Amino acid sequence: MLCIFSKHMARYGWDALGAEARRLGFEGVDLTVRPGGHVLPGRAAEDLPRAVAAIRRHGLEVPMITTDLKDASDPAARPTFAAMQKLGIRLYKPGYWRYERGVPLERTIAECRRRLEGLLALGRDYGVTAGLHNHSGTYVGCSVWDYREILAGVDPKDGGFYFDPGHAVIEGGLHDWRVSLEVALPRMKMSAIKDFEWEKRNGRWQVAWRPLGEGMVAWPEVFRAYAQAGFAGPLSLHLEYPGGEELDAIARDLAFLRRQVEAAYGA
Repeated sequence: MLCIFSKHMARYGWDALGAEARRLGFEGVDLTVRPGGHVLPGRAAEDLPRAVAAIRRHGLEVPMITTDLKDASDPAARPTFAAMQKLGIRLYKPGYWRYERGVPLERTIAECRRRLEGLLALGRDYGVTAGLHNHSGTYVGCSVWDYREILAGVDPKDGGFYFDPGHAVIEGGLHDWRVSLEVALPRMKMSAIKDFEWEKRNGRWQVAWRPLGEGMVAWPEVFRAYAQAGFAGPLSLHLEYPGGEELDAIARDLAFLRRQVEAAYGA
């Protein structure tokens, strides 16, 4: 299912979001249920059903939501999961943990695993599944291998990967992103789609987000791997580059994404 990450259509209310996403040709919406998102966490019980109903009226689905949930103690966790269960939404992205300078890696991994186990146990009660997003930088999960350690022994019905080829290439360079992809594929739940290239600014190499196909991600190889693995989860289109919230830019990237999917999977 080709979805728009609703962060990039933040200026639209629920109904307009559904209408514009449908007009552009999307099949679903990856809805933000987090601070500053289309649904605020403290209002999930009341507003998530209303938002999803407004989007579904335009013939789209909401197969996943993006949250900032990090453990079961978050007061928004249970109401969010309960609303997801009633709405038939199975997939969610949790929030992020970070590596802190001076804190042993093993301690960070153990603490993240402890917190995630509680969140997954709560999610299990409502039949929802977490997809851990690999984000480059100081985030836990940047290398994907660390998420593999955290997910070791976890039932795939409870948690897996929300794989991001763009962030994987940032961290993985020449070949390691392919290793990360192989690690993620067996339990991949959804995929974030964005592109980038390295750009030198003020004497430093920095990430510069680009329209799909204008960056460094080897999309044909990525989607061949997805198709060969039989991956059928949501694809969430992200447009982090300047102007990425313009409808023309969204339509252009969606057309590129659709061509890649059709080439790999067959029309």
